[in-house]
Amino acid sequence: QFQLVESGGGSVEAGGSLTLSCASNQPSLSMYTMAWFRQAPGKEREFVSGISWSDLSISYADPAKDRFTISRDNIKRQVFLQMNTLKPEDTAVYYCAASAQRLVPRNVRDYFGWGRGTQVTVSS
Repeated sequence: QFQLVESGGGSVEAGGSLTLSCASNQPSLSMYTMAWFRQAPGKEREFVSGISWSDLSISYADPAKDRFTISRDNIKRQVFLQMNTLKPEDTAVYYCAASAQRLVPRNVRDYFGWGRGTQVTVSS
């Protein structure tokens, strides 16, 4: 069973930083495109950033550009999201997920293996 576990969330003040981690039980994680999504209360789950299996394609949603950095360590079977200059509107539960597609899709339905998420709260 494909399992992903997110960690690293917390409460920070605006302007602060957090690094999220996503650990997988899959030895072949390198075969998958990985992405981070987030869901704020009362809102739909939205794409934040993704990295293709080959690391040649990296994509960011507009709110994440220039502030967030996605990376992966296939040997350790982990995916990371470095978040800087956090804003109150970044407050959400953050999820990682996997896709079999070679590029980085942005649709929730193209992903699987959803974890329980990690809460990020940014205060003003």
